[in-house]
Amino acid sequence: MIGKIRGIILEKQPPQLLVDVQGIGYEIDAPMSTFYQLPEVGQETHLFTHLIIREDAHHLYGFCTANERHLFRMLLKVNGVGPRLALTILSSAPMEEFIHYILNNETEHLVRFPGIGKKTAERLVMEMRDPLASWYRTFAPTDGALAGPKQNVRHQILQDAISALVTLGYKQGDANRAVTKADDGAFSSEELIRRALREGV
Repeated sequence: MIGKIRGIILEKQPPQLLVDVQGIGYEIDAPMSTFYQLPEVGQETHLFTHLIIREDAHHLYGFCTANERHLFRMLLKVNGVGPRLALTILSSAPMEEFIHYILNNETEHLVRFPGIGKKTAERLVMEMRDPLASWYRTFAPTDGALAGPKQNVRHQILQDAISALVTLGYKQGDANRAVTKADDGAFSSEELIRRALREGV
């Protein structure tokens, strides 16, 4: 697997760029979010990469950040989402904005992305929401770049737990207290619910 490359940009023709790595030219597909951050042709760049091997071709995809590549890989795990659609999603909105839509079940915004219909939007939310929440609890950078989405994730986890307890018969105030008591910052909504039910109000 080719995980990262460093070389000189020879060509930029979105969605593809050509990078010279010690005399070998790598054709790399990248989202527009990466293109916006690339230096000019003739200058050196560093890219995190993901290689997909198929019977008829080897496709290399490049990203300016490891977080962007990670999100690309998460998208590929969603049923019906291939590399092209994943690149389109990353090209259509800032990563933080897309994550916000997923975590808050805002399918009405997702269907505005090219190639995403209602069923695909619902599938994206259903299959990505929990993995995204878990990722930001454990792997999000601490430099503040993604502090907003990380805070949104935590808020959503708490709200999901509270809503579930209300559905189970708790009063709103009791549910709030139970979740606050059970929360130590490290639990998923499912874990919070189990702990709140175990410990009581």
